[in-house]
Amino acid sequence: MHYSREVEEMVCVKKGPDHGPAPIPEEGKWVQAREVKDISGFTHGVGWCAPQQGACKLSLNVKDGVIQEALVETIGCSGMTHSAAMAAEILPGKTVLEAMNTDLVCDAINTAMRELFLQIAYGRTQSAFSEGGLEIGAGLEDLGKGLRSQVGTMYGTLKKGVRYLEMAEGYVLKIALDADKEVIGYQFVHLGKMMEAIKKGVDPKEAYEKNIGTYGRFAEAAEYIDPRHQ
Repeated sequence: MHYSREVEEMVCVKKGPDHGPAPIPEEGKWVQAREVKDISGFTHGVGWCAPQQGACKLSLNVKDGVIQEALVETIGCSGMTHSAAMAAEILPGKTVLEAMNTDLVCDAINTAMRELFLQIAYGRTQSAFSEGGLEIGAGLEDLGKGLRSQVGTMYGTLKKGVRYLEMAEGYVLKIALDADKEVIGYQFVHLGKMMEAIKKGVDPKEAYEKNIGTYGRFAEAAEYIDPRHQ
């Protein structure tokens, strides 16, 4: 290491306090993280692309600095889904520092990685106070039965009002309206469960009918409408 002449001629002054970095919570422990391998945790980050055409939710499970599990969920951009396919293959096996400096193809996924890295580095993970952290596979629990992302899609106009298209429970079939034309509930089909049943050999029509549910005061409606065609 090269020092300038001015520094070389300075008087040495002994350093006093040297307590290292402040400890951060990691998987039920307080850790002074000095190197990448000192980082562990499970957490989520959300990113968006420069033209803000889509967004990505990235979930990573990190053990001893290395990404062991990655869940990439995207919305709003068809190209992003293909980038997500690449990112899900690229990320496992990389350290969080390597992942920060890897082009994950899509701006939204890169931004999610940045935001997630900050949470991990500052000890703000979902598993910060979970002793031993979360097992590999915990990311799939976010998807629930049928392993399908929870998606909400709503549309509304001033003239015609609101339309529920997709809720966390699934694809919306009908919206229930009361006598004043206000929404009081909806009917949905759980696509994940329906597809699982079909794959197991259940007749598609039966699988569809068995996975229909309702929410709210659906049965009390004065009128039902198809949100996509009415």
